[in-house]
Amino acid sequence: MTEPRRLRNIAAQIALTPAWLIVAFAYVGTVVWTIVISFTSSKSIPSYNFVGWAQYARLFSTDRWYISINNIIIFGVLFLTICLVIGFLLAVALDQKIMFENSYRTVILYPYAMSFVVTGLIWQWMLNPALGIEKTVQALGFPNFSFDWIIRTDMAIYTLVIAGVWQASGLVMALMLAGLRGVDGEIWKAARVDGIPAWRVYLFIIVPILRPMIVTAVVLLSIGVVKAFDLVVALTKGGPGLSTEVPAKFVMDNLFLRANIGLATAASTVMLVTVLAVLVPWFYTEYARRNRGGHA
Repeated sequence: MTEPRRLRNIAAQIALTPAWLIVAFAYVGTVVWTIVISFTSSKSIPSYNFVGWAQYARLFSTDRWYISINNIIIFGVLFLTICLVIGFLLAVALDQKIMFENSYRTVILYPYAMSFVVTGLIWQWMLNPALGIEKTVQALGFPNFSFDWIIRTDMAIYTLVIAGVWQASGLVMALMLAGLRGVDGEIWKAARVDGIPAWRVYLFIIVPILRPMIVTAVVLLSIGVVKAFDLVVALTKGGPGLSTEVPAKFVMDNLFLRANIGLATAASTVMLVTVLAVLVPWFYTEYARRNRGGHA
């Protein structure tokens, strides 16, 4: 490394020092503090009366926690899968050089510009049997039509999926479309010469090429799943009953409504460990794969 370049790197690191300090104290420090508090008997205010694993034992003996875990798994799997499929299909459709592509792209992506709170309120009105989709269809001459999922304990979790997919599919579409526009046109020419059906080209050639975009989409969508609090509160408030309770709402309720900081921090620590258990092996695999590719 030349001397001027080394000096520029040093200057850049010095300039970034305040940002690193903020990360260290405001983020890492907060995470460490949260983990420490989870081993205490803190109630309405933090204390340092350590009780070992008592909060975790209490957490995993709470039915509400298991219900929230089950709900987030259902929501997460369906949300990720449907968003990826719909987003990819929309990107393929827009990649056909259709008329008014810019307008369609804007309309599809627009819901992602809204907050989850706004999305939740919109779909709360639309799914309300007294004034939403059900009422509208019945007024059009279908009196027996029923779409009351939002008030049914067995179907309410799927209303979260509908609202989430409506908002986030546009993001996946934008990422996939950017990837499709970067695909070499010679691939399609070769496929047409060989008589390979388009669906096979997409499935076995294009999708592997889009792997970085798919990974990015999965990461961004997964963040939304883990933080699924505002959508739940705005759309269903966790009900009916506990049918749409999720871990983030469990944490916030115990933190602010039930005055049980110890249990809330224990739950948030379990969420953190779960996320790290998924991300760390993935990051390690990606790093190892790139190193193998770089030394090949």
